[in-house]
Amino acid sequence: MTGTEPHAWETGLMDTITYVGLDVHKATVAVAVAQGGRGGEVRQLGVFENRSEILTKLVARLSKPGRRLSFCYEAGSCGYDAGEAAPRR
Repeated sequence: MTGTEPHAWETGLMDTITYVGLDVHKATVAVAVAQGGRGGEVRQLGVFENRSEILTKLVARLSKPGRRLSFCYEAGSCGYDAGEAAPRR
């Protein structure tokens, strides 16, 4: 399932994705989420310490049955560590 091609909008596949944006810094991570679909809600969750156990708890809280998490983070040296810590499913 690719889920990002234009035909996915018509099939409703985008509605089952929660997009998670991470602005990663050495000491902190700012987190925002957007619900899938064209009219999905976008909200900032806050700024958290950049520690793997905190990010793991955050992912667990965001995970819901029937929904997929899709992460977007900066590709700099700090973002790379957060991307490696993100669960692969």
